[in-house]
Amino acid sequence: MNVVTGPLPHSASAPLLALRSPINQVGYDYWKRKRGQRRMPTRGDIDPSEMVKILPHVFLLDVRQAPLDFRYRLVGTKMDEHMLARYTGRWMSEIPHQAAPSRIWANCRQVVMERRPISGDTPYIGKNKDFLTTEDLIMPLSDDDDTVDMLFVTVGFV
Repeated sequence: MNVVTGPLPHSASAPLLALRSPINQVGYDYWKRKRGQRRMPTRGDIDPSEMVKILPHVFLLDVRQAPLDFRYRLVGTKMDEHMLARYTGRWMSEIPHQAAPSRIWANCRQVVMERRPISGDTPYIGKNKDFLTTEDLIMPLSDDDDTVDMLFVTVGFV
């Protein structure tokens, strides 16, 4: 797992993550532009019409703080066709292979706690047997620039 930092106003600079997936690089560049000088952009900053090329590879997850959980708000069409079931509206805690302590759960939790993006490889569990793993980029969104209330996720298949 890699932490994406770059020049954040509230932390020391660190090298940018070398993302393998072009989808994730576009997603990260978009998130950085929308963040501006803040720690995190808001959900209102994210405009689907500005990311048409990567939108099929995007998830938006609501964050519930107590107890911590993640609800699928938006599932991109490419993501939906590769998943084992329809997840829109479902909580991760309801999905056996995604509930805590799964790797995807742990990665989402880390983004919420650290309030900065991370990228990691997650074993692929889905319909397409040609894929072995996914490169997930999980980026925080916050209405008050402190509490993470949504996650903006892009996924590249490997």
